[in-house]
Amino acid sequence: MVARLLLRAWPRSPAVGRGGSCRPLSAGFEPGQYLQRSIVPTMHYQDSLPRLPIPKLEDTIRRYLSAQKPLLDDDQFRKTEQFCKSFANGIGKELHEQLVAQDKQNKHTSYISGPWFDMYLAARDPIVLNFNPFVAFNPDPKSEYNDQLTRATNMTVSAMKFLKTLRANLLEPEIFHLNPVKSDTDTFKRLIRFVPSSLSWYGAYLVNAYPLDMSQYFRLFNSTRLPRPSRDELFTDDKARHLLVLRKGHFYVFDVLDQDGNIVSTSEIQAHLKYILSDNSLAPEFPLAYLTTENRDIWAELRQKLVSSGNEETLRKVDSAVFCLCLDDFPIKDLVHLSHNMLHGDGTNRWFDKSFNLIIAKDGTAAVHFEHAWGDGVAVLRFFNEVFKDSTQAPAVTPQSQPASTDSPVAVQKLHFKLNDALKSGISAAKEKFDATMKTLTIDCIQFQRGGKEFLKKQKLSPDSVAQLAFQMAFLRQYGQTVATYESCSTAAFKHGRTETIRPASTFTKRCSEAFVREPSKHSAGELQQMMAQCSKYHSQLTKEAAMGQGFDRHLFALRYLATAKGIKLPELYLDPAYGRINHNILSTSTLNSPAVNLGGFAPVVADGFGIGYAVHDNWIGCNVSSYPGRNAREFLQCVEKALEDMFDALEGKAIKT
Repeated sequence: MVARLLLRAWPRSPAVGRGGSCRPLSAGFEPGQYLQRSIVPTMHYQDSLPRLPIPKLEDTIRRYLSAQKPLLDDDQFRKTEQFCKSFANGIGKELHEQLVAQDKQNKHTSYISGPWFDMYLAARDPIVLNFNPFVAFNPDPKSEYNDQLTRATNMTVSAMKFLKTLRANLLEPEIFHLNPVKSDTDTFKRLIRFVPSSLSWYGAYLVNAYPLDMSQYFRLFNSTRLPRPSRDELFTDDKARHLLVLRKGHFYVFDVLDQDGNIVSTSEIQAHLKYILSDNSLAPEFPLAYLTTENRDIWAELRQKLVSSGNEETLRKVDSAVFCLCLDDFPIKDLVHLSHNMLHGDGTNRWFDKSFNLIIAKDGTAAVHFEHAWGDGVAVLRFFNEVFKDSTQAPAVTPQSQPASTDSPVAVQKLHFKLNDALKSGISAAKEKFDATMKTLTIDCIQFQRGGKEFLKKQKLSPDSVAQLAFQMAFLRQYGQTVATYESCSTAAFKHGRTETIRPASTFTKRCSEAFVREPSKHSAGELQQMMAQCSKYHSQLTKEAAMGQGFDRHLFALRYLATAKGIKLPELYLDPAYGRINHNILSTSTLNSPAVNLGGFAPVVADGFGIGYAVHDNWIGCNVSSYPGRNAREFLQCVEKALEDMFDALEGKAIKT
């Protein structure tokens, strides 16, 4: 299994809490159809984005050995060093040269894009838990707007406005502004729009602005991952105009765009959703959605049976729908229930293969659950932020709005599937496996209220480094070890960039963790502060390197992929147990931060691991952890809390409590 690359996105929330500087340029367009009308076309920078660099082989080897150092004893490290030396001077050098030559022939993309798609699409594990994460919205600030029908209507309309704005090239380009006073202004936008697309990136770079890759955005809508034997396929049909709605395991479709491509009237959408919510049909005996939770080869075989049983046209409606809206029939009890429901639910009311499912519970609690092969956190978070902002600040309907008097029984089509005995037993088997697996998953969360970003920045510490250090200390306290740790980082600053790995476990974090956990009384608060500062400095360096495509994980992955593709015997470096261990990510971590986000989460990527979604807010730190039997999420979080308390004590000059 591979790590869920949730979101170490560029630290900007493009749609929430932005200044008004660019809004005058978004005025004067057809109301109700678009979110904005950017004068700089959405894809203006795409052609001139820089290419993802392939690191020098010697740099990759050096970084790899630095990441291995805290995980290995001296003998193991010497062996791994020897494997690296042989690799760098022999087959590794040849593979690297071939990779560079191949990259020069493919200037339209990045060296990681193809192998990364293959990695996801060729994986045969079920995508639920193994790959798909979720991100939950904060409630609408106006409590009466959290009524299920009201919020479902508003979010659907906002999502459709996003679709229309994106396709009309009117969505503001995604840019990371290092100096927004200069670059996030009307003046800059008026100038840059006249710079040809082939040069526009350089114009932005001159004012310290970094446009991000937007090549994944088109897959947000009308897209589905189709199960195929040995390698799945990404399917998109941008001509389809209908929405897919799931409720109580039943499938419904209705048009949300008219023949001219305009969003149908809000009151009609509301009427159709109200009609679906009033359907009293019992849940189906064989809920088809379970099939999307299966092993991909088994699902591919069953899908073929579905097609040959006369369901091809019906499946096409599911696959081509703009997105999948899931209406759940119960309220959310607490944050743990929220995580379980949005990450996996009961298996009957999600189509896990869709690019995303927008889930809305009975009490209006909402989340996006997304399939990961097509794209990463940057695209999803932009969509998420824009939908939250538009649906809360410019809602299409109020709780008092009356649905249109329309013929919903005609406009809404309930989909029926023809199921033979083989399909029925396939669904039953999928349900059995799904239920058994879900019973093994534990999720728990904490909110550490003593401080957050503001306090840590005053101490001149990277807030992310402190959170990661807490995870290292917690695991050491709980299990007495330092283990392979993964933090995802976006490389969207480059054309067709995906992600790179930050390796938070270092010799610095190991030394610091041992001081805090094993011998706090031997060190003064000043010494502990100094160790934390070293960890912070090194973590910031790793983060910067990863964001600039200078990690080691993707490079080694691409070299291995190339060796396999060319039928070359796998080099010894990859057969070294230490390589297997560093890629067995016991601590898989991912952070996201946005005023629209309540929390996010994912399952562990290995059976003996933790899945850690976290966010460092201005004045508190949130952490959402999942585990399987053999690991204890609750205890781990208690250790995380203890680590944070100890670090805050040290920063305040207090003695560490044992």
